[in-house]
Amino acid sequence: MEITEILGKINEFFYSYVLIIVLVGAGLFFTIKTKFIQFRLIPDMFRLLTEKATINSNGKIGISSFQAFTISAASRIGTGNIAGVATAIALGGPGAVFWMWIIALIGGASSLIESTLAQVYKVKDRHGFRGGPAYYMEKGLNKRWMGILFAVVITLTYGFVFNAVQANTITIAFEESFGINRIVLGIILSLLTAIIVFGGLKRIVHVTQVIVPVMAIVYIGVALVVVFMNITEIPHVIMLIVKSAFGLEEAFSGMVGAAVMNGIKRGLFSNEAGMGSAPNAAATAAVSHPVKQGLIQTLGVFIDTIFVCSSTAAIVLLSDAYLQADAASINLTQLSLADNLGDWSSIFLAIAILMFAYSTIIGNYYYGETNIGFIKESKTALTVFRILAVAFVMFGSVAKVKFVWDLADLFMAIMALINLVAILMLWKVAKPVIYDYLDQRKKGLDPVFNKNNVPHIGEVECWDDEEITLKDEQSM
Repeated sequence: MEITEILGKINEFFYSYVLIIVLVGAGLFFTIKTKFIQFRLIPDMFRLLTEKATINSNGKIGISSFQAFTISAASRIGTGNIAGVATAIALGGPGAVFWMWIIALIGGASSLIESTLAQVYKVKDRHGFRGGPAYYMEKGLNKRWMGILFAVVITLTYGFVFNAVQANTITIAFEESFGINRIVLGIILSLLTAIIVFGGLKRIVHVTQVIVPVMAIVYIGVALVVVFMNITEIPHVIMLIVKSAFGLEEAFSGMVGAAVMNGIKRGLFSNEAGMGSAPNAAATAAVSHPVKQGLIQTLGVFIDTIFVCSSTAAIVLLSDAYLQADAASINLTQLSLADNLGDWSSIFLAIAILMFAYSTIIGNYYYGETNIGFIKESKTALTVFRILAVAFVMFGSVAKVKFVWDLADLFMAIMALINLVAILMLWKVAKPVIYDYLDQRKKGLDPVFNKNNVPHIGEVECWDDEEITLKDEQSM
């Protein structure tokens, strides 16, 4: 049996039984317990995007909510939104899109919890703050072994495997549109990645806060053009998605299981809700209350799936290309866009995927770096990690599509399971932190958190009164 067959069978077990129960179960648990907070506080999410970073007692300005948002968005918004959605439709039919939506809506609550906890248990470093699941497993659960396990898995997943997927998609898209040799492009990508990853977090922030908003707006804009050109077909597309999700569409009646599994796979890969990745970016923000960054990251889940992924779904389903047996991944989206807008659009998409995927490589790298620091502060280990991260970009550039995606699915499932168990165990901490935020909002206050307000919180390094100077003071 080939390795791709083995990976396929393992993934089928995870996504058909184990992960779907834990992922959906945790999402529903947090949704009900927080009284649908991911929907109730949507206005707060948008308001907080413009909030300035706090400054600490030493006068240093931290990373703002928006900057932390763009780091996580750089990882979220990538090939999963363009190639991943197309793959989900090719393998699971239009109904897979519906299950991507459901995973995002339910997972929004899990995303809020994990990013709130990342803020609670963040630690100081020379750049400002860092944190994530490994840190709240150690400090909140007193289980350093669990934190090290997660740190190893996320470093392998994001630093290596996911970046191989991004590079793979870029080289395929450019080979399709320009006939550029994948090895040559892989070398170029590797060099560009090396320039950024050896430059540190501040360089990552400066790159992502420019690239991510621009590329997302342009891509959604192109999708809207396609939608308006086919506006009369939109009700049919929506009905096709919903009917196919439950096997009510005759052409896809036998694909319910495939729709669910591929919707969950590609939905989780794209929006990362509950997977334990975004909290690493969330922890870097200098905010006055942990829940603020939890809300920001939840907004990221919604933007990723409801807007960006739906844009790709519209492009694909408003063409007949998805019915072709050999159309999948990025080439399906390229064919679909060309059907709607002409051959020039295939070139546009190749450039768009370069921007999406390259920014994702940058965001993914940071997740690995912060977890290397958790395991052991070592310049040698960090240098080795950086070299290997660049090497995997080269590997992904020339590897087979199915192998890199199957490998990504396996590591993603393992990572999500570890994190979901941890945040369920830490609900006892997240709950009072959330209610502290809500109580202050009801009183008309700008919420400010103090660790002494939450009993049995565990080992918390930050959140003393003297450590936070509110943004209002910054402008005085």
